[in-house]
This record gives sequence, C-alpha cells and structure tokens, in this order.
Amino acid sequence: MNKTYDFLVIGGGSAGYAAARTAHDLGLSTAVIDGAAELGGLCILRGCMPSKSLIESANRFRAMGRASEFGLRAGEIEVRPDEIIARKRRLIADFADYRQGQLADGRFDLIRGTAAFTGPHSVEVAALEDGATSVIEFRTALIATGSSVSRVPIRGLEEAGYWTSDEVLAAEVLPDSIIVLGGGAIALEMACYLEGLGKEVTVIQRSKQVLSGVDPDIAGALATALSERENLTLFTGTSIREGRHDAGTGQKTVTFTHNGAEISVSAAEILYALGRSPNTAGLQLEAAGVEIEKSGGVVICHPDQRTSVSHIFAAGDVCGPHEVVHIAIEQGEIAAHNAALLLGKKSEPVREISYRLKLLGIFTDPEVAMVGLTEAEAREAGIPFATASYPFNDHGKSMIRGEMHGFVKMIADLKTGEILGASVVGPDAVELIHEIVVAMHFRATAGEFLKIPHYHPTLSEIWTYPAEDLSISG
Repeated sequence: MNKTYDFLVIGGGSAGYAAARTAHDLGLSTAVIDGAAELGGLCILRGCMPSKSLIESANRFRAMGRASEFGLRAGEIEVRPDEIIARKRRLIADFADYRQGQLADGRFDLIRGTAAFTGPHSVEVAALEDGATSVIEFRTALIATGSSVSRVPIRGLEEAGYWTSDEVLAAEVLPDSIIVLGGGAIALEMACYLEGLGKEVTVIQRSKQVLSGVDPDIAGALATALSERENLTLFTGTSIREGRHDAGTGQKTVTFTHNGAEISVSAAEILYALGRSPNTAGLQLEAAGVEIEKSGGVVICHPDQRTSVSHIFAAGDVCGPHEVVHIAIEQGEIAAHNAALLLGKKSEPVREISYRLKLLGIFTDPEVAMVGLTEAEAREAGIPFATASYPFNDHGKSMIRGEMHGFVKMIADLKTGEILGASVVGPDAVELIHEIVVAMHFRATAGEFLKIPHYHPTLSEIWTYPAEDLSISG
C-alpha cells in the first residue's frame, strides 16, 4: 500500500475507534489497523460488557435466594450456566456487530493485520488472512493496542493450570469451588459472580487490602461485606508460594503465607487475576523511538497524549494510568485533536487530559465507586481537606431494600469547601457516584450541593448527610 495517512491508528478498541472517528471528523485521512481475530476491543468482547452480563445473573440469583426476607416464597431455584452464557453471547454479539459496523462503514480504512514499526513514519503490517506483509506510511499515529493478562511467576502454577477471566466469561459448566488469585476489580467481580451462584470461593490477595490504591476504609468496608458470605473466604497480606494439581483427585492447591503461617487451600479450579500488562510486544517501538517504562512496558505519555516521539500518540491501557473505558475514549479523542493541530488542520489550543474527575466503578456486591481525589492523594498533594461519611445501615431507603452494607464519603477542600472527591461502598454505588461527578464538574462546594433537592426516600439523598457535615465544618 503506497498511501500515506494523516493519522494511523493501531488498535480498534474503544480508544482506537474514538480516535479514528474524531480524526475523520477533523478531516484527516485515517486508517485503523487491528489484528484481533474478532473486532470489538477488550471492553465489548472480554471485559466490561460480558462480565456485567454474568454479574447481573448472579445478582438476580442472590436476590431470589433472599425472597423470604420480603415476605415472599419462591419455589426451587437453580443455576444454568449454559443459559447465562447464551444470554451473554446474544448481548455481546449485538454490541460487537455494532462496533464492527462502525469500524467498517467507510469513514476510514480498516486494515486487518498486525503492525510493527519500521521507522518513525512507517509500519509493516502482516495481513491477518494470509500473513502477507506491506508497509504503510503515516504523518501521525496512535498506539492503542490495549492490554493482556500479566504473568507473575509462581512456582508450579503453569503446570497446575488455571483459568483467566476469559475462561470464566465463557464457562458453560462452573466448578463447585475456585481459588481466586488477586484482589483487584477483575478478581473481585469474578469472585462475586461465582459466589453469587453458590460456588465456594477463596480469594487470595497479596496486598494488605483488597483494591490496593483506594482508601483503606473503602477497601475495608468491601472486605467486611465479602467476608460475611458463607461461601467466600478472603485472605489479604499474603505471599503466594506455589500452585499444584493433584491428578488423582483433580483438585488444585495454592500454598501461601499469611500472618506468618503457611496455608494451603484446595479447589476444583484456580482463577488467575493478578493484573494486566500493556500490549507492546511485537510493535517494535524502538524502531520509531517510542519510549516505554522499563518495568511494566507502559508507553510513556504526556498529558497531550504524545509519546516521546512528538507525532506519535498513545491512548488506553497501553499507556494508562487509569485502565477504564471512558478515560481511554477521551485520551483517543485528545490524541486525534492534537494530531490535527500538528498537521495544521486546526488552530485551536492543544488539549490535555485531566484526571480531576477520574472515575472508578467496581461491580462487586456491594458495589464500589469513587470519583476525584482519595484521601491519600489529597494528602500527598498538600491540600487541606475534610471528610464526612454516612452509613447505609442508618439510611431509610437502603434499610427498606435490605442492602445496608457500606457507606458514602465526601472529601472537600477545607478552605474553599469545594468537593474534591467522593467514594461509596453499597447498593447501586456505580450509579450513585454520578451525582457527585456532575457536582464536581461544576466545582460545587459542599454547601452548594446541599441546596440541591433530593427526593425522599431515595438512595441518592444519602449524599446530603456528609454534605451537611462538610458545609458546617467549612
């Protein structure tokens, strides 16, 4: 192919598609290279959407099991994993078809193959169909190749065998028991899916708390709720020593240390969920001069999404720092905007990413969500702040619903009263957090937030209690 593109996108996931769409709208000749067997990207095919489909089934089953609490009686209920997966496949097929249609609708060229840089303005593409190679040249480019499961060396684990989230999302037959290695979002969401369907689950987290990086009180509230489940056991602050498989019994065992003692736990299967790493292998980034972090392989990126090479940008999981879809989309749009500036197609100011309203949502039971600064981040930034919280077990609507785990917390600037961040562990947390996102978008103070009417009784009105405390303290 002899054509030189204004903007070449490597990777057709959420970040890549958003960038290509934006670049086309800005008048740039654009192409997307994607070498995945199926178009759609991680979120649609093996991430956000399929996992939430499965989690929804577990949540419904868990609620059905509590019918008697509400004066109801249900007949015998059962789990049919094959039907859960069939429903997921129908949903994901629709989502994927829609994205595939967007990628192939003619606004930009779609090239099916894998790319490797041959210089700062060219890549070699091996066609997905037959491996034939061609060279494509570009004026600007975006790296949006996403991430894949990290492989942490644990003695005997590879020989023992394990599932990743991919296997869970496709499993039409579920093991009666499973050991989950990891305590991050993916690990805990999958643990709650399996626990919610009545499976015996053991979670082994290396860090001292689940969800390392969030405030300890948030992590602690979730850990407490999970530990109260009859069929879920949680270990934190561990050192994983070994994995092994007993061919005679078919059981798999993980040995680890916890509080100075060596513990072995056995189950029918192991779920490996110890994080993800950027997909940079094979890209030959050194040929283009693109620098990556020595540990982890993350593409080094500036707030304008430029890499170490001024005309090559990056977006999404490949550069981080927050591996969530809406941020990846914004990064891709910013990259396309700034590429257009570099090529003289626009005369507007350079755009830079802001993480002031960074969002995190975790679909465990109970859910966890947060926006803006954590207490640790505010402290590190030297911002004087105050916090206030209120528990769901003293809130009318959550008591009516019978969902009383957790609390909401709001963080405000001690001098100005502006809301700096908020967190919630509890029912519908990932929905509830958006009220604070809107308030923070307009830089509302706690006092201004308190003036917003809230209908009674609703879960949302719980935010008025910490707002009132912070308004008074301010």
